[in-house]
Amino acid sequence: MNAKKYKGIIQKYSRFLPVNSKTPIITLNEGNTPLIYAGYLSRLVGKNSEVYLKYEGLNPTGSFKDRGMTLAISKACEQKATAVICASTGNTSASAAAYAARAGIKCIVLIPSGAIALGKLSQALIHGAKVLAIKGNFDDALNLVKEITKMFPITLVNSLNPYRIQGQKTASFEICDYLGNAPDFQIMPVGNAGNITAYWEGYKEYKTQGLSKRLPVMLGFQAAGAAPIVRGKPINNPETIATAIRIGNPASWKNALLARDESKGLIDLVSDKQILVAYRILAEKEGVFAEPASAASIAGLLKLIKKGYFQRYLTKQQKIRIVCILTGHGLKDPERAIKTIQPPKLMRADFKTIIKEIGY
Repeated sequence: MNAKKYKGIIQKYSRFLPVNSKTPIITLNEGNTPLIYAGYLSRLVGKNSEVYLKYEGLNPTGSFKDRGMTLAISKACEQKATAVICASTGNTSASAAAYAARAGIKCIVLIPSGAIALGKLSQALIHGAKVLAIKGNFDDALNLVKEITKMFPITLVNSLNPYRIQGQKTASFEICDYLGNAPDFQIMPVGNAGNITAYWEGYKEYKTQGLSKRLPVMLGFQAAGAAPIVRGKPINNPETIATAIRIGNPASWKNALLARDESKGLIDLVSDKQILVAYRILAEKEGVFAEPASAASIAGLLKLIKKGYFQRYLTKQQKIRIVCILTGHGLKDPERAIKTIQPPKLMRADFKTIIKEIGY
C-alpha cells in the first residue's frame, strides 16, 4: 500500500496555503481532478493546438467549490466556529453542507426561491443544512448573509471568505503540475468571479516559485442574461439557464478585471443558446457531462474559434495549449439534460422491431 496516499488539497499544497499545525484539516479528499485531452475541440481550434478540460465535476460534491470549502471550514473550526452560513445558487450550498457535516458543525443556507437546480438543493438538504428559500435573487441572499454574520457568531463561507479563494487556486497548481507549465490560455465561466480570481492568483504564485515558466491569458465568459462585468453595471434581475453563474453583482468583480487586464485576456458573454449547443457538443463529442454553467467555457471557446482569435497565435509558435474549466458535474442539473435531449422512444418488446429501429 502506498504510504503517501492522496488526502486532499490542504495536505498536498500546504506550503501555499494559510494553514499551520493547529489547523484541523476537514477534508473529503477533494482536488486531484483529471485534465482531459479534448480531441474534437483541439481539431476545431486548428493544427498544433491542444485543448484540455479541467473536470472539476469530479470533486466530492461535484463542483470546484470543494477546493475552497475544505479550507474555509478547516479555518472556521480552527477559530472554534459552531455554525457557517452562505448564500447560494446551488454548488456552494452543497459543498458547505457536506463539509460542515464532516466537521460536525451547523450549516445555514439562503437560496433564491425557484432559482436552484434540484440536484444541488437535494445535496444541501441530505447533508442536514438548514435551507431557507427567499423571495429574491442571489444578490439579495448574499446581502442578508453579510448582515447576519455581522451581528451573530456565524462564519460566512461564500467567496468573500478569503480562505475560499486560497483553496480554489490549487486547481491552477494541478494544471501546471500535469502539463509541466501553465497553459497558453485558460477559458472559464464567470459568475461571482471568485474562481477566475483564484486561478490567476495560483498561476502567479507558481511562476514566482519557478514552478511554471509563463502565465496564461485568462479568458472568462458570462451568460448574456447575467453579464454585469461585460455590461459594466450590476444586473438587477439576472436570467440564464446556467444557474450556477446567474449572478447580477459579482463579489469578486474588481479582482476578475485585474486577472483579465494583467493577463491581457478578456471577459465576454455567450447566449443561453450558445451554452446549450456547447453543452451537447461536450457530451456527444468528448464524452464529458458537465452542468450548463461549465459549458459557458466551451461556448466561449467556440465563439473565439469562430472569430479566428487563436489563428495569430498558431502562426507564431508551434503549439498552443488551451485549458477549459468545467466547474460542475452534469448531474447537478439533470432536469436541463432531459429538456435538452429527445426522450427514449417507446418500442414494443419485439426482436425484429428493435433490430429495424437500430439499423441492422
